Amino acid sequence: MILESRIEKKLAELKAHGEVPLAIELWNGKRFELGGRPRVTLRVAGAGALRRFAKPDLAALGEAYVEGDFDLEGPIDEALRAAEALTRSLGRAAKGRLPRLGLHTKKADAEAIHYHYDVSNDFYALWLDRRMVYSCGYFRSGGEELEQAQAQKLDHICRKLRLQPGERFLDIGCGWGALAMHAAEKFGATATGITLSHNQHALANERIRAAGLQDRCQVLLQDYRDVAGEGVFDKIASVGMFEHVGLKNLPVYFGAIHRLLADGGIAINHGITAADAESREVGLGAGEFVEKYVFPHGEIPHLSLVVRESAAAGLEVMDVETLRLHYARTLACWSQRLEANLQAARAHAGEKRTRIWRLYLAGCAHAFERNWVTIHQVLAVKSADPARNPLPWTREYMYRGS
Repeated sequence: MILESRIEKKLAELKAHGEVPLAIELWNGKRFELGGRPRVTLRVAGAGALRRFAKPDLAALGEAYVEGDFDLEGPIDEALRAAEALTRSLGRAAKGRLPRLGLHTKKADAEAIHYHYDVSNDFYALWLDRRMVYSCGYFRSGGEELEQAQAQKLDHICRKLRLQPGERFLDIGCGWGALAMHAAEKFGATATGITLSHNQHALANERIRAAGLQDRCQVLLQDYRDVAGEGVFDKIASVGMFEHVGLKNLPVYFGAIHRLLADGGIAINHGITAADAESREVGLGAGEFVEKYVFPHGEIPHLSLVVRESAAAGLEVMDVETLRLHYARTLACWSQRLEANLQAARAHAGEKRTRIWRLYLAGCAHAFERNWVTIHQVLAVKSADPARNPLPWTREYMYRGS
């Protein structure tokens, strides 16, 4: 077989150079150790799978694992590093594609949310913290446990917003309701969360009732574009949601925040942002894998685009904080928790979905660590009178009492 002999020759060349910390084991028993004492073994199921090596990238290698052409043995984080090294040695190391600016209709966005979030609440509970906060934690030293880091993040957001008792608070894309509940219970706000996930909506309201917060906290099954009214919220947060909005819809998204925010109100947008100034997707095929298997229609803007569209909507950006290292640490925690619960994960989500999430969590931890992608909290205000800004002169207020 011509392809088989060509691939075997290339693998032998890589082995001679010792470039990749990986062992590849073929269906016929042949084994190639491409780097000294590799801890990861990639097992090729059959001759047909060799086509994945012709011009490999992270999308092709990831797809091969998800679809069962390959099996992995060894730590998943080291497998990701080995896949990157193999891609750079055998494949293409081109930049990611420019954003395709897909159509983000309400129907398409709802379907994408259902695909990603309505897997199983029990599946997510295996690797998230007890509050099921599905966004990056806030670490003060990097050594905190995940539970503490997530509690610190919820506090950090509420303090940045200067959330006060009795204020009307909206959480756009509220997940399982942790931030809305925290805002109501710890800061005395009247909190509303919105989500498009049926599973999140049901569990969030169940948790709200169990905590006795139903008189000042609710979660609605609603698109952000359908929230009615003008100036009906004093504070607004959007955490880990605007990645689903679409670059073309950023004016609509920030316009909705401006419309819903009262004069003198404060908003925070916490979201993943592109490291590439042109908002390209992550390269080496990683972006293609995420688009196909994890986040259909997901698009992430560069920070410069976030600031520009915020300003165009009438919001004044007052503070920007980069949390890239915080998310790398959070994702590593999530990945480790999933790895410790693989049997239960397969029971809740199936083998294929579990393989997708193994790659996704470990791959994202790697991507944030390497600055392939980043994340920002952008704090903005709405004020009809620019001389009357609702924020203090310095950032000291964010850390008082912390």
